[in-house]
Amino acid sequence: MLEYKGIVIYTHPNVYEPAEDTFLLAENLDIQRRDEVLEIGTGTGLIAVTAAQKSKKVTATDINEDAVKCALKNTITNRTYNVELKTGNLFEPVKDEKFDLILFNTPYLPTAEDEKFDEEINAAWDGGADGRTTIDTFLDEVKDHLNEGGRVQLVQSSLSDNEKTIQKLEEQGFEASITAREKCFFEEIVVITGILK
Repeated sequence: MLEYKGIVIYTHPNVYEPAEDTFLLAENLDIQRRDEVLEIGTGTGLIAVTAAQKSKKVTATDINEDAVKCALKNTITNRTYNVELKTGNLFEPVKDEKFDLILFNTPYLPTAEDEKFDEEINAAWDGGADGRTTIDTFLDEVKDHLNEGGRVQLVQSSLSDNEKTIQKLEEQGFEASITAREKCFFEEIVVITGILK
């Protein structure tokens, strides 16, 4: 269990525990009170709970069933009843839905085959050989799930080519930039924010 700005978060051994990247996103959320928010890869639900306290409704998804159960416990513990949880990969659980803001702490670490784990938690950080496998799939679909003037905020590492993410967003009609950054060990973690023009 951990506490963050008055939010109590229970953890689970098979769920990504909130770390520097989680807190960087939590502290730099671009949320408006009337927003309907989607968080992909909710993990323990810390971002979903934080977003729910500031918005109309949050839909939070994760491919890891243990994460969805953990997030449910944390939304109930923190009395954030405007959170709906769904299990599935990326946009699968919200096929025809649109949102004002989409949040994603991406699995951004370049991961060689011999560095992978069999456990579900591997999906929380395994970004493929170049760190971009999930990021690129997400970017290819994100625009289809945003309302007019919608926003996206994603976390990634300097190890997974920040400029390529910004370029891909701009090619899809977003105004995109790095809006927060933090140096950690051998990398810089960033929040990239895109606003649909």
